[in-house]
Amino acid sequence: MIEALVIVFFPMLVAFAGASDLLTMKIGNRVSILLIFGFGLLALALELPLAAWGMHGLGLLVVFFPCFAFFAAGWMGGGDVKLISSIGLWFGFSPLLVEFLFFVAVFGCVLTVSILMVRRYFVVLPEPLTNQDWLLRLHDEKSGIPYGIAIAAAALLMYPMSDWFGYIGH
Repeated sequence: MIEALVIVFFPMLVAFAGASDLLTMKIGNRVSILLIFGFGLLALALELPLAAWGMHGLGLLVVFFPCFAFFAAGWMGGGDVKLISSIGLWFGFSPLLVEFLFFVAVFGCVLTVSILMVRRYFVVLPEPLTNQDWLLRLHDEKSGIPYGIAIAAAALLMYPMSDWFGYIGH
């Protein structure tokens, strides 16, 4: 059961969040709540020491406060802040968290530049694509960037390197 939680729960929710942001430009609160709740259940099941709980909580806080400032400045959406913070809880205050944030920045840059280029150079979408609401929203210059895609991609890239995978098979 614990192996299934480690292998399926986190990746499933993170992938759902990325897809949701792509298709709707929203990441529901339930995703971040489930990530936090799932972390707690897994940490309890694995009898994580209190110090480890603290380091994971610190991972959440270290990510949340700067990202909340980005949200207040209008640079990030609220769903993105909650998602990246709850992922910070799973990675904890560790070098893995720094690597994750680095890849979020790299993937976010590539995503942003790509979307801006498509918006600029594909002024008119090809006819078969004009009935796709999500694509029209993505193409709209007044619309934001679905940064949850970059957050999800970085999380899925880094997750197999996390300590959680050390618990598989024990």
